[in-house]
This record gives sequence, C-alpha cells and structure tokens, in this order.
Amino acid sequence: MSALTTALRDAAVRVDAATPGHRDRAVDALRALAILGVVLGHWLVTALVADERTLHSASPLQHMPWLAPISWMFQTLAVFFLVGGHVATRGYASARARGVPYHHWLHGRLARLFKPVAAVLTLWTAVTTVLLLSGTEYATVRTLAKLALSPLWFLLVFAVLTAATPLLARLHPLWPPAVVLHVDLLRFGLGAPGSLGWLNLAAGWLVPYTLGAAWTRGELERRRSGWILLLAGTAATAVLVAWAGYPASMVGVPGAGVSNLNPPTLAAVTFGLAQCGLALLLRDRLRGAMRRPVAWAAVALVNLSAMTLFLWHQTALMAATATVLPAGRLPGLHTVPDGLGWVAARLAWLPVFALALAVCVSAFRSWERGAGGRRRGRSRVVRAHRPARKDVRHV
Repeated sequence: MSALTTALRDAAVRVDAATPGHRDRAVDALRALAILGVVLGHWLVTALVADERTLHSASPLQHMPWLAPISWMFQTLAVFFLVGGHVATRGYASARARGVPYHHWLHGRLARLFKPVAAVLTLWTAVTTVLLLSGTEYATVRTLAKLALSPLWFLLVFAVLTAATPLLARLHPLWPPAVVLHVDLLRFGLGAPGSLGWLNLAAGWLVPYTLGAAWTRGELERRRSGWILLLAGTAATAVLVAWAGYPASMVGVPGAGVSNLNPPTLAAVTFGLAQCGLALLLRDRLRGAMRRPVAWAAVALVNLSAMTLFLWHQTALMAATATVLPAGRLPGLHTVPDGLGWVAARLAWLPVFALALAVCVSAFRSWERGAGGRRRGRSRVVRAHRPARKDVRHV
C-alpha cells in the first residue's frame, strides 16, 4: 500500500471518527447522489456546437431520442427536494425546541444557499462584459451566460419552499400533485395559456419537498411506503408517456414543443414520486454502506462542497470547451451531437470536465463555508451536534 493510499485511508478514518453517532448518513448519501446525478446528467446532454463564429447549445437527445433513459438516470432533482424537505422540517423542529426564532433559523439556511452565488454572479458579470467588449457574438455570450446561470432557478424555488417550511410541515403530499394535474389538464386539454404552467414550478417541486416533511413525521418509515411510491410513480409515468403524449425525456430538449422540466409537468411529478420511493427503499443499504470510512469520507466531501459543485459544474464544462477550441472543432466538445461517436467522445471528456470542476471547487469552496472565505469552525457534516431531544437528528 502506497504512502498516499495510507494517508487517504487515515484521513477517512478521522472523518468517520469525527462524525456524530446519531447522524443519519443515508441523508447525506442521498444528497450526494442527487448532486452528482445533476452534474453528470448535464455533462452528458449539454453540447456546445461551434458554428463559424458562434457557439450554440444542443443536446444529443435532439438527434437520438432513444437516449431518453439517460435522463431517467441522472435527472435527480426530486431526490434533492426530498432530502431538502426532510432536512428543513427536521431542522426547524429542532430550532423551535431550542427556542431559536424563525428568522434566525431561516437566515442560517438561506445564507448557506446564497453565499456561493455571489462568486458565480461576480465572475460571470466580468466574463460577460469582457466577451461583449471584445466583439464576441451576442448569441455566443447569451448561450454561455444562460448555461452558467441556469442552476440559479433551482435555488430560488428551493429558497421559497424553505421559507415556507413552517406552513408546509403538515401539508399532505397529495395536494401538490392535484394542483399539477389540474394545471396540465387546463393547458394541454382545454387550451389554457401555456404561461399557466408556471404554477407547476412551485407545485411540482412541492411534491418531493412535502414527502420529505412526511419522512420527518415518521410516516414513510415502512418499506411499503417506498414500494407504493416507486411502483405507482413508475406506472403513472409510463401511462403518461405512452398514451398521454408527454415527452419521454425528463429533461428539456432544445427545440421540443413540450418540456417535462421547464416548467414541471405531471409526468415529471410522477417520475419524481418513483425516484423518491426508490430513495426511501435505499436508506437502509446506504446506512450500511456509509459505515465504511472511505465511502463516508467521499460522501462527506461532496456534501461539504455541494453548492459549489452545483453552481460551477456548467462553468467547468464551458471552460474546458473554450480552452481547447483554438485547436479546432473536437468530437464530443464542439461538434453536433448526432451519433454514437459523439457519445463515446463525450464520455472520454468527462475526466477533463471533472478536473476543471475540481479547480473551481478549490477556488470557490471557501464561499460556501463562510462569507468572503472566512471559516466558521468545523464543518457542518462532521461536527458534533447537541440534540434538542432524543428523537431529533441534525443534518
């Protein structure tokens, strides 16, 4: 065993030892899987095609719709909202038990969400300005800025739901799907304006969020709950795609008439129910796997940089694409994603994207740990907590 391997194992053991025994590591594992799913999904279906003097976005799902199952594997936002709802409602209950005012609790949660955003906005404001002043085509600048800032919609929705946690903590998870169902009936069946669909932006993601609250209340502990969600969600999604005309892809496809994600459709909601059911079924296995120090250290590392990974992964892709553009149009980076050759080339580029993202994380993770890079003691993932009561666990 090399000295480096020994050092890494020793570090993993230290992280494992520093983690409170009452921590539910399955929650952190699900969050890490959700974040990595989003990152890999975007890297696999986002293409920047070089066309004369401009770059424009494209997707292999445009040219190879049979690749839609890729979106089923990597569109993991429902799991993130499930975990977010669970963590927020559990944290709010703990804060109330300790006498922490609502505004103090909310400020702490939103600060962790939005402090890393400042670095993204600052950098991309500067990049956009430089590109425009240097004569770069407006279409290229718009494409790059849109990709870089697109993750921010998620933060806005998540922040609104977090702020409403005291109201949502007791909301039955069946109410939000009912709203989505009626909105889709109106816009797809009765010809209502398409703008009505934006009501689903909140209602659609309320579904996994309120399931997270139900998890906190102990209503989803039985494995039967996970199986019901998985099987019912899968069956409903299959029916909607096969017979109701919903797209098979669970992510947006450029040029498509309907997107399941922008705004969320009923098919996206039922698919999310299936994902949440699978996540609930995996909890025990994940808890067992996270007893291994190396596995837990990897999950802890992802959680420590979760927002940085999420906010900067598109920038990493674009940085890698732009850096090698002077060498010519390279397969998997600058070419039209219209065949398996492109897919194979893109898979080969994933380590390069990962390296670029590692540089971004190294440069900007301090923004996630404290304003302006100031550290605030030990990490939230491994620090010891003092439970307010025995049945409350902190995340």
